[in-house]
Amino acid sequence: MSHSTPDRDSGPQIISEDLISLDTDLGASKEDVISALSRRLADAGRATEADGLRDAALARESQSATGLPGGIAIPHCRSEAVAAASLGFARLDPKVDFGAPDGPADLVFLIAAPEGAGAEHMKLLSSLARALVRPAFVGALRDAKTPAEIVTLVNDVLAPAPAPAAAAAAAPAAAAAAPAPAEAPEPVAPEKEPEPEEGPKHIVAVTACPTGIAHTYMAADSLVAAGERAGVVVHVETQGSSGSTPLAPGVIAGASAVIFATDVGVKGKERFAGKPVVASGVKRAINEPDTMITEALRAGMNPSAATVDGTSAAGAPDEPAGSVGWGTHLRQVLLTGVSYMIPFVAAGGLLIALGFLLGGYEISGPAEDIVLSNSLGQLPEGGLATYLGAVLFQLGSLAFSFLVPALAGYIAFAIADRPGLAPGFTAGAVAVFVGAGFIGGLVGGLIAGVVALWISRIPVPQWLRGLMPVVIIPLFATLIVGALMFLVLGRPLASITSGLTNWLNGLSGSSVIFLGIILGLMMCFDLGGPVNKAAYAFAVAGLNVNDPASLRIMAAVMAAGMVPPLAMALASTVLRPSLFSEAERENGKAAWLLGSAFISEGAIPFAAADPLRVIPSMMAGGAVTGALIMAFDVTLSAPHGGIFVFFAIGNLLWFLVALAAGVVVAALCVVGAKEFIKPGASDAELDPDVATVAA
Repeated sequence: MSHSTPDRDSGPQIISEDLISLDTDLGASKEDVISALSRRLADAGRATEADGLRDAALARESQSATGLPGGIAIPHCRSEAVAAASLGFARLDPKVDFGAPDGPADLVFLIAAPEGAGAEHMKLLSSLARALVRPAFVGALRDAKTPAEIVTLVNDVLAPAPAPAAAAAAAPAAAAAAPAPAEAPEPVAPEKEPEPEEGPKHIVAVTACPTGIAHTYMAADSLVAAGERAGVVVHVETQGSSGSTPLAPGVIAGASAVIFATDVGVKGKERFAGKPVVASGVKRAINEPDTMITEALRAGMNPSAATVDGTSAAGAPDEPAGSVGWGTHLRQVLLTGVSYMIPFVAAGGLLIALGFLLGGYEISGPAEDIVLSNSLGQLPEGGLATYLGAVLFQLGSLAFSFLVPALAGYIAFAIADRPGLAPGFTAGAVAVFVGAGFIGGLVGGLIAGVVALWISRIPVPQWLRGLMPVVIIPLFATLIVGALMFLVLGRPLASITSGLTNWLNGLSGSSVIFLGIILGLMMCFDLGGPVNKAAYAFAVAGLNVNDPASLRIMAAVMAAGMVPPLAMALASTVLRPSLFSEAERENGKAAWLLGSAFISEGAIPFAAADPLRVIPSMMAGGAVTGALIMAFDVTLSAPHGGIFVFFAIGNLLWFLVALAAGVVVAALCVVGAKEFIKPGASDAELDPDVATVAA
């Protein structure tokens, strides 16, 4: 086997002496340190611009802190600003807080990879990250006297000398303790050798982080080392940027439990179906590997433990920490449906709005006849504008018609995977046909997914298994859910939908203002999370240009959703910039545009850093905007676009007044909170759902 090594003659190495700072003060915050290291890489020609590299690293930092136990931090990113894969290193004095559980860091590596970095570069960078879990290597970094010694230490990790032949026969424990060759992403013994039936107990694990450079591999090595301390073999599949070697089926089959230490979805999760599972974010495997190994061993002996396919005994007292409960799973299922529905909403709704812009609001009636009876060579009365308006309206209406089927189809997909798609889409189509609308789509999608999953678990002969996912499951699941929707649930759900619509249309005075307050609070509660999306989905599902109540609801939802990013932009760039970090001030500049375009997620970096002061302030502003939108009878016929769909807003002046009022209230509240309410030790991190959206 040939080893990949940094070629000193063919181009720049990943680290060099001019990228290293020893025993230096780079600032009081991690933003200062990252900025200084970014400038050093840019000055050395490793990045085209320091600001672009800094912003990419800080954006990754906002997803989860990169501080690690033992005084180490590894801020990292992939960015178009990076010209060549590089490492910047600083040994800090004084230390700086990077969010590690045991205190500030004195050893900081800025790991910078270009977009589309080659596999070999990614393997080299991941090799460094994995070396940082070895005490001897960390100690050598602290003892080094010159930048040249740091370069030598790092290069020895990235390109170790070939081991003698005898080392190839060493025990797996010794192999895991030695520096890993750059081309080998897996920290464990060969995976293709099946475990003997009477062999030692073993655990399998999957590690993955959003960037796939550092935490993925450090978590893997930490779990392997913890397994050695506990006397159990751990086989890890790292799903990172330097490639992944899937665990062999025999190894998975013989495992007593599985650990998912991931911040992103597990690829090929179905391979682990039925295995007792311990699930967490990737950093927990670095910070608490021994605890996770213990939990996995207990799960393997607990018949009531949560398993990969989501089955578990209700209220099982020994359910492993970090496993996903049924409530969380239900929320994930519903959000999957909503997330796949939104592109249909955005495309269809904006096309409809453009149709109104060209053809007028009266185009909604004759649009179909105009499109079918005319062409560019035979224009209708009203000319080209009327014809194009009709085409755009009809195109948008067709796209919009997929809203409920897509919602139901992807809810079923989240439960039963691909076999759930056909029954789910059919359930959604039936819901539209019988008038059950959005509520019918939710119920139909859940039923379709559950039925498809149930059918998939029915034991069948080997010869029939190949037909199950493509014929048997879709056929019978569609038949069952279709029959239930037509014969049992359709009319009751349609009555509920009709009753809700009539109630909304009948609201007036204080009632409609109260509805605006509730919608405003929901839109600002979790900034793109499940509560925000529930309010948004409620608005777009009922959007009807002939229904004034639905247009007011849509206006309240969009205006309130614009408040958080605009308010944080106002507070951090105009009112009191000194209360915010440099990274937050930069985010504030971008938040002006994000807020104007109705992208609530533009406020997530602020909320992630300071949830207890930011989120209540945003909710106050959202409530004001929602109430004023309803009070001023503002309407909106486009489901997305923010201020850029001004032509679809009724009473535009009052829309702007309501939006400005909410933005000012939220900005003043957050400035006051930061000025007079000091954060305490009990301050929690942002809700995991918000962090998911940010990732």
